[in-house]
Amino acid sequence: MSKATRKVRDKWRLKEWYDIYSPNYFGENVVASIPCEVPSAVVGRVVETTLYDITNDFAHQSIKLYFLVVNIKEHRAETILKSHEYATDYLRSLVRRGSTRLDGIFNATTRDQFSTRISIVAFTRDRINASQEHGVRHIMRQIVDEKASTLTYDQLAQEVVLGKLGSDIYNLAKKIAPLRHVGVRKSKLLSIPEGVMATPAQLMEQAKAKTVESTAATA
Repeated sequence: MSKATRKVRDKWRLKEWYDIYSPNYFGENVVASIPCEVPSAVVGRVVETTLYDITNDFAHQSIKLYFLVVNIKEHRAETILKSHEYATDYLRSLVRRGSTRLDGIFNATTRDQFSTRISIVAFTRDRINASQEHGVRHIMRQIVDEKASTLTYDQLAQEVVLGKLGSDIYNLAKKIAPLRHVGVRKSKLLSIPEGVMATPAQLMEQAKAKTVESTAATA
C-alpha cells in the first residue's frame, strides 16, 4: 500500500529580496540584501557595515556603522543610523605612553526629538592636570548640547560619524590642553519619535495601494 506523497514547502521560494539602503546623508548606497516573506519582517532589522564601504576612503575602514531599517517602499528598505563605533584595534592604536586619555559620555535630544548617547574620546600629547581635564570635558558637553539643540538627527549623525563634531571640540579644547586626537568613539540611538518607523498596518496599506495602482494601470 503506497503512501501519498507529501509536498515539501520551499520556504525560500516564498521569500522576496529587499535591498537595504544607507540614509541619504550617507549616500543612499545598497549596504545589504535581506530575504523575507513579508516586509514587516524587515523593519527593525539592523545591518552592519563600515564607513569605508560607503566612502571608499581607506582612512574610514576603522569606523563601524549600524543601520536600522525603519520603512519599506516596494523592495527598497530605508534606514537611519542606529549606532557607530571605532574598531577596537584603532582605538587601541591611539593610546600612547606619557599622555592622558579623556572620555565623556553625554545623552542628548536633537531638534526633531531623537534621543542619542554620544561617547567622546580625547588623547593629549602630554600629561595634563585635573583642572585641564575638567575644562576639556566641559567643552565636550557644551558642543554636544549646542549641536543637539540646533541640528536634526540626520545632521547630527553625519557630523558625529564624519568627524565634524570631534573637530569642533578639538579646535576649542586645544586652547586648554595639548591635544593629539579628539573624536566620537561611539554613538547609540536611544529612542526615536513616533511615526518614524513604519508599522505592519502602514506597510499593509502601502501594499494595498500598490495593488490598486497596478490593477488600474492594466485595466
